[in-house]
Amino acid sequence: MRIEIPEDKKLVFESRQSVRWGDMDAMGHVNNAMYFRYLETARIDWFTAVGFRPDPQGQGPVIVNAFCNFYRQLEYPGDILVSLYVSDAARTTFETWATIEKLSEPGVVCAAGGATTIWVDFPRQKAVELPDWIRKLVSE
Repeated sequence: MRIEIPEDKKLVFESRQSVRWGDMDAMGHVNNAMYFRYLETARIDWFTAVGFRPDPQGQGPVIVNAFCNFYRQLEYPGDILVSLYVSDAARTTFETWATIEKLSEPGVVCAAGGATTIWVDFPRQKAVELPDWIRKLVSE
């Protein structure tokens, strides 16, 4: 099943990353699991860029589902651009979406994915309402 990225979304961050030798598998292309690492890195870098650092004694984001559609292979060496988008802020969740393209081929999407992010009180292990600051970031 392929999940398509919606048209109605907001670009919030771009992450340039290098494909590493160890990202490849025996077939000579980037292992599928690494695409999820690229998406995770973009989300964490975005949180860092807006001044948020998850605190195990406080609140923060947890991914409750994730997907990735693979369109074209990535190989080493190479550099990629991960464009991160957000949408659909709800009471405790919001959606993140991303595209991955080679810097050497701008505009050609090699993979696209997304994740539902839920805001959690870590000590209580319970979903809580999105803080106003994150709701503002994902809603405007």
